[in-house]
Amino acid sequence: MANTPQSKKRARQNERRYAVNKARRSRIRTYLRKVEEAIASGNKDDAQAALRAAQPEVMRGVTKGVFHKNTAARKISRLTSRVKALS
Repeated sequence: MANTPQSKKRARQNERRYAVNKARRSRIRTYLRKVEEAIASGNKDDAQAALRAAQPEVMRGVTKGVFHKNTAARKISRLTSRVKALS
């Protein structure tokens, strides 16, 4: 349990950051799921549009510290190659 005023403040800040990061991570996963669904449906145009929408969201997650840079790059790379393979 937090005892000092500083540790109490840090606990409050951590709760707020946790909520923000959780929402951001959920939002990114939704974008990624939309790409996955478009790939599964086999519609290349929808998949490309979903991927174009997902890329900036994923990279924004990197700048905000939700995902590691290499993780985001790997996810985007794998999705891009799967969208390309649809043709």
